[in-house]
Amino acid sequence: MNQVQVHSLFTDFDIDLFKAGKHFRLYEKLGAHLTEVNGVKGVCFAVWAPSARSVSVVGDFNYWIQGEHQLNVRWDASGIWEGFIPGIDKGTRYKYKIQSNNGSIITEKADPFALFCEHPPETASIIWDLDYKWKDKKWMDTRQDKNGLDKPYSVYEVHLGSWRRNSNGDFLTYIELADQLVNYVKETGFTHVEFMPVMEYPYDPSWGYQLVGYFAPTSRFGKPQDFMVLVDKLHQAGIGVILDWVPSHFPDDAHGLGFFDGSNLYEHPDRRKGYHPDWKSLVFNYGRNEVRSFLISNAIFWLHQYHVDGLRVDAVASMLYLDYSRKEGEWEPNIYGGRENLDTISFLKDFNEAVYSAFPDVQTIAEESTSFPMVSRPTYIGGLGFGMKWMMGWMHDTLQYFKKEPIYRSHHQNDITFSMTYAFTENFMLPLSHDEVVYGKHSILGRMPGDEWQRFANLRLLYGYMFTHPGAKLLFMGAEFGQSSEWAFDSSLDWHLLQFGYHDGIKKCITNLNALYKNNPALYEKQFHVDGFEWINYTDTENAVLSYIRKGINEKESLIVVANFTPVVRDNYRIGLPSKGKLTQIFNSDATEYGGSGVVMSKPVKIDAISWNFREYSAEVLLPPLGISVYKIG
Repeated sequence: MNQVQVHSLFTDFDIDLFKAGKHFRLYEKLGAHLTEVNGVKGVCFAVWAPSARSVSVVGDFNYWIQGEHQLNVRWDASGIWEGFIPGIDKGTRYKYKIQSNNGSIITEKADPFALFCEHPPETASIIWDLDYKWKDKKWMDTRQDKNGLDKPYSVYEVHLGSWRRNSNGDFLTYIELADQLVNYVKETGFTHVEFMPVMEYPYDPSWGYQLVGYFAPTSRFGKPQDFMVLVDKLHQAGIGVILDWVPSHFPDDAHGLGFFDGSNLYEHPDRRKGYHPDWKSLVFNYGRNEVRSFLISNAIFWLHQYHVDGLRVDAVASMLYLDYSRKEGEWEPNIYGGRENLDTISFLKDFNEAVYSAFPDVQTIAEESTSFPMVSRPTYIGGLGFGMKWMMGWMHDTLQYFKKEPIYRSHHQNDITFSMTYAFTENFMLPLSHDEVVYGKHSILGRMPGDEWQRFANLRLLYGYMFTHPGAKLLFMGAEFGQSSEWAFDSSLDWHLLQFGYHDGIKKCITNLNALYKNNPALYEKQFHVDGFEWINYTDTENAVLSYIRKGINEKESLIVVANFTPVVRDNYRIGLPSKGKLTQIFNSDATEYGGSGVVMSKPVKIDAISWNFREYSAEVLLPPLGISVYKIG
């Protein structure tokens, strides 16, 4: 006897929106919801499985026996199966057992909308709620003042499983991170934290990028409310939270989304579009309206239920191009004969419009590595609608330049200046991310040439150049203190290095660069606008010196930046300046507190009425070796 009562959370309008790809809060309807029907407490289940012959809920409450609790299919051809099962409590484990139309039994499936999942390698979903009393009202009411494109945006990228571990090697919990990580990020001055995927994933070596539980924070570190505590504490400390979001692909684990109801439900049925050869994973069918509703609802879910301030969208390039990582004959052109995936373009525009319509004070950030146009431009002028885009070209060219011995840099100055030829074509974020410190690439410090002093001086110079270059900033954990080895996902960062002066100096340097960035509007007010940057001299290849001006709304607050990419001290180095007065040094990467040699300008320098660099005024400055200096005119 079927023990499921007929009950629905859906209205006809919900179904219409779902079918049209415009239902962006599906998590309020699909999934498992603790509720009360006619005075009886229980759970209302709903799952999308249009190719199913029958769907049963199996779990702890019925000894995992199929058929005891069969859901009812809706009459409206939506493919949704639903029903109310009384007597089930929070914490109960469950799955869906699906029999497909062709009669074969599908492996028990986890709930695509589960709020909580078993700790991997176990795979069941868990009945849960999201009851939590938030304490971040001040942040949420004012985050537009801290999360805008004209605000300082310095991101600390974190992999929760390897930032720090307990002495016995166990993960820190969300609650422990809410103490230790929050204090550390506040101390070092980053404005935002970006978490590599926290959604439930089965396989640790995937770093979280092979998702199964799109609506559940991983149980590795605690319960959903524990993750809320972490976000809440970050907000109370004035720190924004960005989540890595992966709508680009998903694994084919038996309990996951793949072949969900005996058909290609979530994945594209054409393997040329529905399978990713690099990651051996499945690709969503972006042209299917119900899948679009699923994905956009998932994005809205984290912004709504977890108060997240931004989403960094993973692997956008792989979504945009039909021929991405495919050889000739392995892909089919679009209707216009091009290689762009038109369904993806339409989906990404819908996604960004939905996000910014509901949450105008958040940011979406595209990891997009090609020259696809207008990624971070509004959809109403033909753009994809992202708030920002990772500047992969800057990352590649800059690291290639810094790997070179200083004696050769004069011949490669174009590598370090080329980024300015396209810096304002998008709203760029400068990323030194996790991808740059794995698979034999070495740590960021490990790429720096020279003896020990020169390697650390180069690293401070790199960071100084990064923080004074236009654009938002992102630094992967460990880089802020000069992690020596490559990142390992299965162990802690090398925190013991901070007992050594050079490593502690890197951390102090990053802390002060964050303060410099936040305290000087010239570095952020126009960080995405061409009139926020002006070269003084980019042609001094002989000395491998660059000089430039950063400008905000008030040009009287402009900053002068001079970078010396060689280990030679340059005394009486003259630079052209925009006005008279005195030149005061406010940052020097060669300061002794950072482990530098102490070649600093301790006193202001008088600006001369001497024409230089095509400017009416100029001054002579002392350039530290492998150092960058920042000045104010006053």
